[in-house]
This record gives sequence, structure tokens and C-alpha cells, in this order.
Amino acid sequence: MSSGSPKKREELLVELEREVRQTNVLGEFFFRAIADRVGLNAIDLQVVNILDITGPVTAGELAEMTGVTTGAITGLINRLERVGLVRRERDPGDRRRVIVRLVPNEEFMRKAGPIFDSIGRSWAGLVSDYDDEQLAFLVDFLRRSNAMTRAEIYKLRGGEGGEFVSPLGGVERGKLVFAAGASRVIISADPDLEELYRAHFEGPSPEVREKGGTVTIRYPRRFRPMEWRRRSGRVTLNAGIPWEIEVRGGASELVADLAVLKLSSLEIKGGASKVEVSLPELEGTVPVRISGGASGITLSRPQGAAARLVVKGGVSGLNFDDQHLGAVGGTLRLQSKGYESSEDRYEIVLSGGASRLDVVIR
Repeated sequence: MSSGSPKKREELLVELEREVRQTNVLGEFFFRAIADRVGLNAIDLQVVNILDITGPVTAGELAEMTGVTTGAITGLINRLERVGLVRRERDPGDRRRVIVRLVPNEEFMRKAGPIFDSIGRSWAGLVSDYDDEQLAFLVDFLRRSNAMTRAEIYKLRGGEGGEFVSPLGGVERGKLVFAAGASRVIISADPDLEELYRAHFEGPSPEVREKGGTVTIRYPRRFRPMEWRRRSGRVTLNAGIPWEIEVRGGASELVADLAVLKLSSLEIKGGASKVEVSLPELEGTVPVRISGGASGITLSRPQGAAARLVVKGGVSGLNFDDQHLGAVGGTLRLQSKGYESSEDRYEIVLSGGASRLDVVIR
């Protein structure tokens, strides 16, 4: 696609910004008009819309999404519960949590149904003018725009923490790079995730960039007392594509549940106080490299996954499958039964030493 002359592109960017701003304003006015028609206020209707998009969430998550206080969100949920639009219930996965769920309401749909039917017909007529390639472009643009807006909202609410997401688009392989460590890092995979990744951070927000499937997360190098302990992040990866994972700069705790991920390689540099990794089923030879020392490392792999372990620099306590070797110095090589004949296997190398290393079958 040609970018045209500099002047033409500048004009297009100005027009694009103007139309996006107008879309935001009109969307707000549209919600207010609907809210007036159905007898709700605008923020209550926005919460109904959020629950329709996301499904059940906790009250705290609703407060975070809407930017209102927890006290205000409690009152809002009470109002919606009284008119029969939501209900509170215990989370079946964690009975300590209470989630808010949208419920069918005939009275609400009697008022709102014709409005949504009208906009639905208008929307269908609008998109009929675009082919599949153009629609895919629009979806990609809106997903990226929404991700950017979420990040800017978090900045406006105090500059700490943040949520990041990128669309999958045509990406066929991914790479996650923690370029500078956090205090606590949790990495997981989700086979139902539609995006390339999702990430949420507590404490000071890192810089997050995605280009060509490579997601780079970098905390600023400046040091502030007690700031390190507040740096924590949770990253969820799309389990439908293979991933390389690289964690640099150390972390006080790294927990990686990769059991459903297509893992191409894993590298942890700079040491860590605690490392727990659940490795997935594999195809071919997958390298796992840990360097810089660590207080405790646990690598668990599925039944039947062959592995070879090379330890360089010693370890105070070592367990490899059913072998319990205690303290080991120098260089040591171990491998599981059938390793040589297996085409699918892990190549694990630990350099720099560790106080404890467990390589086990789960």
C-alpha cells in the first residue's frame, strides 16, 4: 500500500484523528440516549454493556474497568440487581470470590430491543460495503486502538500498573522477551485466547512493545527503594502458535504454566530466587537454558517427555526424575531413559549454579 506524498499522509492522519475523536464523542452521546430511553443512567448501562462483552467478572474488576471506587461500584451493582439486570454469585472456581453476572430481563429488552435492532440493521448495511480483507483490516485497527486506549487509561489513573494486548493478526510464531526483570512474573497460555497475548502489571508500569510477533517487556533501569518488590506482571500467551520465551535480568519469582503452550525454547538469564516451570508436550528438540544462578528451580514435564540435563557450576541439591543426588559440583550430565532414541526431547542446561534443582515428571 502506497503511503502517498508526505502532505497527503499528513492530511489523512489529521482526518483520521478527527473522525476517531468524533466516534468517541458520538458513542458517548449514543449511550446516554439509550440510557434515557430505558430508564438507566449512562454508567449503569455501560456496566451492562461490559458484562455483555466480557461475561461474569468480579466487582473489583468492574471498578477497575470503569474507574469508579469500590464503594461506588457496590452501589451501582445494587441498583442493577434491584431492577433485575445482574446477580451476584459465588465463583465456582474460587468460592471466596463473588462475581457479577448479567441476567436476561424481559422488561429491559422490551425497551432496549428495538433500539439495538435498529442500530444492528444500520450496521449491517454499513459493513456490506466492505470486502473480507477490508473488514479484517478494520478489526485489526480497532483491536490495536482499544489496546492503546486501555494502556492510556491506566496511565491517566496514576501511571502505575497497566493492561496490554495485541491482536494475533497473521502472526504464526511468537516470542516473549522480558528485557528487564520484575519482582514476580507469571506466564501462562490460553488455547481460547483470540489475541496474540494479554498482560497485566501491578506497581510501576513497564514499556511493552510488540512487533512482528515479538513481545518485549522492559522495566526502566532507574532504581528506587522498595520499587523492585512492587513490580509484578502476569502474561497470557496465545496457545495456538509456537513461542520462544526469554526472561532476562532476573526476577525474585518466576512461575510459568506452559502445559498447553507450543514451546520452541525457554531461556532464563540473570538469576532468580524462585523458578517454577510446567513444561508442555513437545515436538522435536526444545532447549531450556537457565543461567546466572537461582535459589530454587523446579522444572516439571509431562509423562513420557525425554530430557537431558547438563549442570555447569554445581548445585546444592539435585533431583532428576527418580535420582536424588544431593550436592553436585563441577559439570554433570544426566538423561532420562530412552532419551537417545527419542525424537521429541528437552535439552536442559543450567549454568551458574543453584541452591536446588528439581527436574521431575508430573
